[in-house]
Amino acid sequence: MNEQADRPDEEIEEQAASETAADVEELGKAIETDEEVSELEQAEATAAENWDRYLRAAAELENVRKRARKDIENAHRFALERFSRELLVVRDSLEMGLAAADSTSVESLLEGSEATLKILGVTMQQFGIEEVDPAGEPFDPEYHEAISMQPCDDVEPGSVVTVVQKGYSLNGRLLRPAMVVVAAE
Repeated sequence: MNEQADRPDEEIEEQAASETAADVEELGKAIETDEEVSELEQAEATAAENWDRYLRAAAELENVRKRARKDIENAHRFALERFSRELLVVRDSLEMGLAAADSTSVESLLEGSEATLKILGVTMQQFGIEEVDPAGEPFDPEYHEAISMQPCDDVEPGSVVTVVQKGYSLNGRLLRPAMVVVAAE
């Protein structure tokens, strides 16, 4: 005999509903699994893309470091190139003056030496080298080196009386202090 015929309709409906619910639940799990797999594949693709970006960025950073290191080496090696070219003009002027010393007068040698000194002064100014000539100024131990003291009535005590050797600064930083004689009290 047929089992379904013996059961009441309610039981058959319950069984069908429970089978349908189980099928729906199983289908939902399958769909969730497919969605999870799809999300996982997307995450893996994103991770691979990010890893590739990282490798490219790391390689680019290493290239920048190498270029910077090379630029710094070249800057150190050729830092004085422009200054050196300008000094060659001064040397040429001195050599021409010495070559002409045999056949010229003292006055023309003096003029040539003054012109050479002027060229040197202009070159030094172009590169930020300034004279420190403190004659008559108060003694400043940061910029002056006192080599002696002497009594002097016409200058205030502690002032520079004589500049024995001028000092020089490069862009505000002292290269060499001025060697001076200071007025004593």
